[in-house]
Amino acid sequence: MTVYFIGAGPGAADLITVRGARTLAACRVCLYAGSLVPRELLAECPPDARLVDTAQLNLDEITAELIRAHEAGDDVARLHSGDPSVFSAVAEQMRRLDAAGVPYEIVPGVPAFAAAAAALKRELTVPTVGQTVILTRIANRATAMPEGEDLATLGRSGALIVLHLATRYVDRVVEELEPYYGSDCPAAVVAMASRPDELILRGTLADIADQVKAAGVLRTAVIMVGRTLGASQFGDSHLYSAERERRGFCAPVPGAPVA
Repeated sequence: MTVYFIGAGPGAADLITVRGARTLAACRVCLYAGSLVPRELLAECPPDARLVDTAQLNLDEITAELIRAHEAGDDVARLHSGDPSVFSAVAEQMRRLDAAGVPYEIVPGVPAFAAAAAALKRELTVPTVGQTVILTRIANRATAMPEGEDLATLGRSGALIVLHLATRYVDRVVEELEPYYGSDCPAAVVAMASRPDELILRGTLADIADQVKAAGVLRTAVIMVGRTLGASQFGDSHLYSAERERRGFCAPVPGAPVA
C-alpha cells in the first residue's frame, strides 16, 4: 500500500487541492497534525477510517504508525499543514520509509506564504522592483540554521524575505534586517492566513515589531519584508506586452480552439 503525504493547505478547509481531497477520501488511515490541520478536513475521510492525531507523537511513533498501516494493507493519508515542500519535516519521514521499503507519494498543497500574499492582495515578484523571494526562518531553540543562511547574510540580497516561525523574535528580525532594508521598508505579518480569525498587520520595519507585540501574535504567522510589498510605480511585465511576438511562441493545447 502507499503513504500519501498531503498538503492540507494554510488553514481554510476548502484550500486543499482536488487531488488532495480525493486521495484523503480513499485512505483507510489518516495521520494528521491536530494542532494545525483543520478538523473539517477529516470529514473527507471514509466513515470507518482510523484517525491518528500526531500532535503528541515523536518521529519514531509516527513512522511506526505509517509502517503498521502499510503492513495491514491500508493506504495512509499523512496530512501536513501548508505544502510538504517547506518546513514540513517530511524529509526525515520519507528517509525512514525508504529504509523500511514503504512506498509513498506527495500531493502538494497551498503554502502559508501564498495564502499570506493573497490576504495582502500582493504579488511578491513585481517587475523592476523585485523578482526574488526568500523563504526562511531564524534559529533559536529549534534546529540550527546552516552556515551562511543567517538573516544578516540573506538580507544583503535585498530580496523579499518571508519568515516562518519567527513572530516571537520579531525584534531580532527587525534588528538584523534594518541595516540592509532601511527602517522605511514595507513589512507585513499575516497570522492564521485564510482562516476566520485571520489577522493582517501592515507597516514598516520601524513599527511592525510594536504592532506584532500589541496584537499578541506568537504563532501560526509569517513575517514578510521587502519593497515589493509597497510597490505601486513599476513597469508592466513583458509577458502581456503589445510588443511581444506571440505567434509560434507556444504550441497549442490539444483540443483548444484556435483564434
